[in-house]
Amino acid sequence: MHYVKFFAVFLSLSYLTLGCMPASGNSSWPQFRGPDGQGDAGQVAPLTWSEDSNIRWKTAIPGRGWSSPVVEGDQIWMTTAIERKGDPEELKDRVKGMSTANAMELSSEVSLRVVCVDRQTGRIKHDEELVHVDAPNPIHSLNSYASPTPVIEDGRVYCHFGRYGTVCVDSSDASIVWQREFPIEHFVGPGSSPALCGDLVVLTCDGADKQFIVAVDKRTGDDVWRQPRPPIRSTNPDFRKSYCTPLVINESGDAQIVIPGAQWIIAYAPEDGREIWSVDHGPGFSVVPRPVVDDTHIYCCTGYTHPNLLRIRRGGEGDVSESHVEWSHGKQVPTQPSPVLHQGRIFLVSDNGIGQCLDASTGSVLWKKRLPGTYSASPLRVGDLIYYFNRDGLTTVVDSTTKGEQIANNQLDGDMMATPAVVDGEFIARTDTHLYAIGE
Repeated sequence: MHYVKFFAVFLSLSYLTLGCMPASGNSSWPQFRGPDGQGDAGQVAPLTWSEDSNIRWKTAIPGRGWSSPVVEGDQIWMTTAIERKGDPEELKDRVKGMSTANAMELSSEVSLRVVCVDRQTGRIKHDEELVHVDAPNPIHSLNSYASPTPVIEDGRVYCHFGRYGTVCVDSSDASIVWQREFPIEHFVGPGSSPALCGDLVVLTCDGADKQFIVAVDKRTGDDVWRQPRPPIRSTNPDFRKSYCTPLVINESGDAQIVIPGAQWIIAYAPEDGREIWSVDHGPGFSVVPRPVVDDTHIYCCTGYTHPNLLRIRRGGEGDVSESHVEWSHGKQVPTQPSPVLHQGRIFLVSDNGIGQCLDASTGSVLWKKRLPGTYSASPLRVGDLIYYFNRDGLTTVVDSTTKGEQIANNQLDGDMMATPAVVDGEFIARTDTHLYAIGE
């Protein structure tokens, strides 16, 4: 197995091949997009692989789920859904009049499960049903009933299935510690992942029918606070829903929980859920990409129908829509993959495969190029490399220090909608059928 580090030497790059011992890097991958929630995967990871090369193990995963794997020690956890398909005529009746009707699918029942895989051997250690749902709502064909990524910490895994339940699992035996439900109308299925902030599990509940943020005690599942979203101008239920995963940031020593939604981007105080600052970003809805931050600014995508990327100066109070939004970029902005921020540059890939690099201070485009395929998973940064994962299982590796030079393409069988994890210099990647450990 070859691991690759990149060192700047004057104006060029030198490539160093390392040995097969696990390289230093993140020792855990506790949430969607990694330890900082922003796609920083450390300095070392495999550069090349295929089905026949550099795959340490490959394990079939039952059911279907687009949740990303999370890792703690030798345990890899993910959620999945085992479905029994529904009646096509019933589906037609239930999605009649919806703007996404042609892309919807229905199951008559679904078993929502948690799966644990041993990181050393690839063996499935636990496969447990957490929730059984009769007559679930339809979902979009690009979604699944198990799309939200769990959060893991020592001894606990917090699994979220949107309206169908939030479950805390004991990681020693996969037993249920507590279980809650927050019913909302997703329209196209669940999407936002939970986030941990101190002793809180924070959940985005931005439905088409009602919109609120709830924080529960991670030890008991009891409500600590619940905050309704601000009024939304649109009266169309479809334009009121959203799916963004909260991002916890440090603001002058205090935590803030930033959660974009329909029309609004809001920072909440973790102790009581009060709004610290807000930005009215316009008519955007169904926001999926998770924000990224640097020391002075936060960068947020605004969802459908005319997606923009906003740069917002940190440190505000109240409605800062006019005072703190420094620029907006509105061309080929993703509605599903999250951005990556690295050394003053923002890296994007649109759903239809247009990659861009922006100057973070000005929003100007430094380069733009087409990448192979279409995209739902979020890119990751490893050293000075950006890894893009398309829906057809192809990973394209781009050198961030150049004009987007592609230096590797790596193909796996199956569809890839879940963002991989990177632990100890090794990729843990999930397709629609299998989980892979990419490394020796």
